[in-house]
Amino acid sequence: MTTATAVAPFTKEDFAKRMERAARQAEDAGLTGVLITPGPDLVYQTEYQPTAITERLTMLVIQPGRDPAMIVPILERPDAVAATGVAAVRLSDWTDGTDPYEAAAPLLDPNGTYAISDSAWAMHVLGLQQQLPGTSYVSMTQRLPMFRAIKGEDELERLTAAGAAADAALEDIVHVRFAGRKETEVAADLAGLLRKYGHSQVDFTVVGSGPNGANPHHEAGDRTIEQGDMVVLDFGGLKDGYGSDTTRTVHVGEPTEEEARVFEIVRQAQQAGFEAVRPGIACQEVDRAARKVIGDAGYGECFIHRVGHGIGVTTHEPPYMVEGEEHPIEPGMCFSIEPGIYLPDRFGVRIEDIVVATEDGGRRLNNTSHEMRIVA
Repeated sequence: MTTATAVAPFTKEDFAKRMERAARQAEDAGLTGVLITPGPDLVYQTEYQPTAITERLTMLVIQPGRDPAMIVPILERPDAVAATGVAAVRLSDWTDGTDPYEAAAPLLDPNGTYAISDSAWAMHVLGLQQQLPGTSYVSMTQRLPMFRAIKGEDELERLTAAGAAADAALEDIVHVRFAGRKETEVAADLAGLLRKYGHSQVDFTVVGSGPNGANPHHEAGDRTIEQGDMVVLDFGGLKDGYGSDTTRTVHVGEPTEEEARVFEIVRQAQQAGFEAVRPGIACQEVDRAARKVIGDAGYGECFIHRVGHGIGVTTHEPPYMVEGEEHPIEPGMCFSIEPGIYLPDRFGVRIEDIVVATEDGGRRLNNTSHEMRIVA
């Protein structure tokens, strides 16, 4: 059993450094600045997460050469002040019955081009455009896809702990009874184990048994798991604010020769993807390395998704390990490597680890066995 250890909280200085880095990223991209609205970007930059994300405008403005500034509804100001990172910004507010876009206008360059959080409400973007017709806006992912991609040592500590907690949950779940129980029951066990090992939030517990395993995003359902089923277990969530995500495929009883062969192809593909990781190569090369193994084995049409996604304050974020993503891998990037083979109406196999790019390769944050586990 892993024991939860306390992690040091992020400091005002930590958040100030993140904002400085964001300003540099905006400048390097030829932008006037970045506008950050409630959601993962705001949590990352300030620790602040409004109790309820509503129609009221909340926005952090980061621009090169200017102090960070944030505007919030006056009724939410006390909560914002309590967030560690907000101490590093110039805070203003607006009151119900007044125009929030008029109040926000002095914070922006009237002719600026800004990257704005993907989670921004359309009504806020349109309101800013109407108030400042000389401004223009682009999505954060489109212009600054690596905004949160490079993790610091303090973030890697949290991601490592989250991965270890997910591993501990797996080591427990393989000892529970599968045959004769519903997928939802095993999923509930998984959720409980993630919480047992320190997760404050469980984002997903995929339990895909038999033919359901051929659907990569199958939600655990009422199907009763049977002897002879392959079962895909994909689960994760947030621990100390950072994500876990791992997949292992187990078998109820002994597998058939075909099942064992497909499993081994996926295992080799996952290893090939991991071995491809090194600084300077394009993200798509990780996808290509894993996909080649599956394609060469004759199952290319049965691998129907990208090989990986980034992870951090959310369980899915850039960078994406997918064909067409030419951004080079950099040390500190964290992402999944999760190839799979899906045979419709029969079974599926997926193996997933979170990997952090290092100076000379990659390091797994999930370290449970890749061999097929037999469950009862």
